[in-house]
Amino acid sequence: MALFDKTKEKKELRKLSAKESPLATRLLSRPRITEKAYALNTQNKYVFEVSKTSTKKSVKRAVEEAYGVNVLAVNMVRLPAKKRVSGKNRTVGFKNQIKKAIVSVAKGQTIELFKAGM
Repeated sequence: MALFDKTKEKKELRKLSAKESPLATRLLSRPRITEKAYALNTQNKYVFEVSKTSTKKSVKRAVEEAYGVNVLAVNMVRLPAKKRVSGKNRTVGFKNQIKKAIVSVAKGQTIELFKAGM
């Protein structure tokens, strides 16, 4: 029946729109979009927020699988938790710690996700 064929097509489109690598969905939280990150894009370097347990090798594999580029190097940086004071009683809380990965890509290759905002 033609009705059932349409549902299969929709499921296939959903699969293609999501990142195909389960490793990438587990490790790469989101791209870090800042002025400094866009300045690094001119040097073929891209910045991602990653999970706290990720390693350089795992991030390299995840980016290569998800975006189809050759990764030359990965640098990891841990940003510390920041103190935040809020409310009438001036209660102290903390902003979460962030781990970011700076990924160097081979010359001539780009990640199209970052080119949209430039």
